[in-house]
Amino acid sequence: MRVFDGLEYVHMAGDSHPIPEILDTLAKLVQEGKVRFVGLSNETPWGLMTFLKAADDHRLPRIASIQNAYNLVNRTFEIGLSEIVQREEVSLLGYSPLGQGYLTGKYEGGALPPGSRKTLFNRLGRYEKGNGPKAISAYVALARKHGLDPAQMAIAFVVSRQFVTSTIIGATTLEQLKTDIAAADLKIADNLLEDINRIHLDYSNPCP
Repeated sequence: MRVFDGLEYVHMAGDSHPIPEILDTLAKLVQEGKVRFVGLSNETPWGLMTFLKAADDHRLPRIASIQNAYNLVNRTFEIGLSEIVQREEVSLLGYSPLGQGYLTGKYEGGALPPGSRKTLFNRLGRYEKGNGPKAISAYVALARKHGLDPAQMAIAFVVSRQFVTSTIIGATTLEQLKTDIAAADLKIADNLLEDINRIHLDYSNPCP
């Protein structure tokens, strides 16, 4: 059994998930034409490699993609997983590039925009703990210093990483969608990347 408390793995006695059986079931779905490719979500380096080895050992469908969170305040994917996906040719579909909206700057200064996720559900606590608020404010201020939209900078950073195949965006309004899509045209300049990495060194992965 695999249990996590934040980034910490807590080992507990008991059987782990039967990975070969899972892949065997998925193989049948692939053969039936109900599934084209097999992917994982919120997986660890050990989990991804174990799935890949089981697929190779038993001639079962190989993992084609992994869907994990990746953004400016959660770059934990870079620790271990980024090497695996590049060497093993697994696609990262990074989700939450905007940190559930916080990296857009819309919650700065305690703002609660009408219709926003925090206003409606008030369940985004991970972005308000520890150094999270300081890091988020630093990235928002950095974007504005460079004359950029904070949301577009956050998305552009994610898609600029060599190990990212695609990122998953969400929008409530057409205006938000247009802003997000326009990030595809933004290139992260070297001096901007240096500034981003300086903030990352000060506040490393505060919102995993």
